[in-house]
Amino acid sequence: MTQIPSALILRKELQELMRDPVEGFSAGLADDSDLYEWDVTVMGPPDTYYEGGLFRARLSFPRDYPDKPPVLRFKSEMYHPNVYPNGLVCISILHAPGEDENGYEDASERWNPVQNIRTVMLSVISMMSSPNDESPANVDAAKEWRDNRDSFRRRVSQVVRRSQEE
Repeated sequence: MTQIPSALILRKELQELMRDPVEGFSAGLADDSDLYEWDVTVMGPPDTYYEGGLFRARLSFPRDYPDKPPVLRFKSEMYHPNVYPNGLVCISILHAPGEDENGYEDASERWNPVQNIRTVMLSVISMMSSPNDESPANVDAAKEWRDNRDSFRRRVSQVVRRSQEE
């Protein structure tokens, strides 16, 4: 039985992450029979509002990976300007390659096939450290981030506590 190239690439990336883990997240297959669905745990980065949190997420890969980006959706509650209320992460590296039809991003900021799981997860950790409120996925979180940091911090503290109880 021949495997499609994306399966070979994903297997290799998973093996590399097991051999050389990256601080701040862990990843593994959601089901041993499916290389295209991964469970991920993102640790809230130190010195951020998310510190101490253990946020569960699902990383779903298209069959034409790495030509197309994966989709990352938090399963744990997440309150962040760049995460939709349904948990879907909205950052440039996860946007389809090419020009942005809305003109918000340069093509160089978007997905390209040299990206990998490691760069995606490091971008998510960076996102948690430095929210981008310029083009928010969660408008309420972005407004609170801009206008009332104390309220934002309190709300995120509740989310962090709940993530620790999951």
